[in-house]
Amino acid sequence: MQTRFTLAAVAAFLFLSVAPVHADAIDGNWCNPAFGHLEILGPQIVTPGGNRISGAYDRHGFRHVVPAGEDRAGAEVDMVLVDDDTMHRLVAPGPDAKIEVWTRCQARVS
Repeated sequence: MQTRFTLAAVAAFLFLSVAPVHADAIDGNWCNPAFGHLEILGPQIVTPGGNRISGAYDRHGFRHVVPAGEDRAGAEVDMVLVDDDTMHRLVAPGPDAKIEVWTRCQARVS
């Protein structure tokens, strides 16, 4: 019970601590050097593990469950847009739950 309360408090802090969002939408390609790449397009996401799944979409947020076969399978993931180029991602529960900072991926130049 204590763990659920702690995770709820962390999630509330995450959502309440960000500045007002003026970004267009969370849709797009996101990168993090430690965790890889993900892509959000409406209620669809391609996870860092390469799985295409559905989630709960909001223009400035996204929530899903880590699919089987990926690290932390079954964990809930909350993402919130901070600004045009920054997103916070929280994978919980777990002892290593922490806010990850993701940025929009740079366009590839050939």
